[in-house]
Amino acid sequence: MLLLDKPIVMGIINTTPDSFYSASRSGSIDEILFRAEKMINDGAAILDIGGQSTRPKSNQIPAEEEMVRVLPAIKAIHQQFPDQVISVDTFYSKVAKEAIQVGASIVNDVSAGTMDNELLPMVAELKVPYVLMHMHGKPQTMQQKPGYKNVTLEVFDFLNFKIAELVHMGIHDIIVDVGFGFGKTATHNFQLLRELTYFKQLGKPVMVGLSRKATIYKTLNIAPEEALNGTTVLHTIALLNGAGILRVHDVKEAVQAVKLFSEYKK
Repeated sequence: MLLLDKPIVMGIINTTPDSFYSASRSGSIDEILFRAEKMINDGAAILDIGGQSTRPKSNQIPAEEEMVRVLPAIKAIHQQFPDQVISVDTFYSKVAKEAIQVGASIVNDVSAGTMDNELLPMVAELKVPYVLMHMHGKPQTMQQKPGYKNVTLEVFDFLNFKIAELVHMGIHDIIVDVGFGFGKTATHNFQLLRELTYFKQLGKPVMVGLSRKATIYKTLNIAPEEALNGTTVLHTIALLNGAGILRVHDVKEAVQAVKLFSEYKK
């Protein structure tokens, strides 16, 4: 069981050329290591390495291409910073298996096992923590008129049933993610944020991925590059409503938010 006595920060390192936030993209190994070192120094408890963009209308790449992007990055980070916890952001079983072998220790899957039938059995075999996220549809189509009668109840029910399935398979270290922006409008996202405390009933750490997303920059009519202040505001609300992990592009600012929140909660 993954126990968190206070909120922690997960830093995003993308090895993709097409992530929605251009400053999060890393190309060379030197650039990746530089970004990793900065995030670690800024207080990241976990580094999340992803090789496939899951922004709306993104093009899906095969597992082999994803491995070429993420495995050298994970291996290099693990060799340089052997005590650092690394997660691999993937929905492919092949990528998950190889990533764990070269230094990752968490599988972060946006698909809840729906895009590769072998992924969940692989996670059970690997006996590593698993991030279970709700997504309506697939990244290519998820923002085409997503609809819910009650987004909070429907996401909760999905996660609750899926947790039971995972536990039955032998996966017990589970982090839940409501999937902000994954098949949800800004209205849906704000409802989920307001009602985030509801998900504490699941008995699992709740991870929040709001960093620089469209809900922030479109609401404020700005670019993703200008969305740091708005991100911090929503991170603070998420912390007040029970978030245990913040998945972020900007580690320093998120860690500061957690420190101030922790003092406030004393």
